[in-house]
Amino acid sequence: MERRDKRNYYLDLAETVSKRGTCLRRRYGAVIVKNDEVIATGYAGAPRGRANCTDLGYCIRQQLNIPRGERYELCRSVHAEANAIISASRDQMLDGSLYLTGVEADGSYVANSCCCSMCKRLVINAGLKEVVIRDTADDYRVIPVREWIENDDSVSGKKGY
Repeated sequence: MERRDKRNYYLDLAETVSKRGTCLRRRYGAVIVKNDEVIATGYAGAPRGRANCTDLGYCIRQQLNIPRGERYELCRSVHAEANAIISASRDQMLDGSLYLTGVEADGSYVANSCCCSMCKRLVINAGLKEVVIRDTADDYRVIPVREWIENDDSVSGKKGY
């Protein structure tokens, strides 16, 4: 039996966390790791005490045909990255890694997944050094957060991801 590599191990954890998500479009899970220790987890879902899309039976962004990566202010959910970040103190996260897995409603992985512009800002201010994003069951991308600082897509007006 072959042992799972560390990055995929943490991405597997993020995928398990995503199963708690309440978004009807796609489920995301995030795990923050520092010094080989899990610091926090988060999944996409409505703020505590508010009705989730799964409870309501609809997604307003889906009803309005809003493309992926746009108009997140209309979304009922707090994103997985944000929920993980608010669950840890900044000193715990400094120079840590955020592992992110997105799963479509049909069970496939979200193609070309990335943090939205709002979550990118949170990741930057949390002091995380990298984001590891799952592309397939075994493949992933490692994005140095420094790239998001140096290549500020909010200046170019780029929408979505």
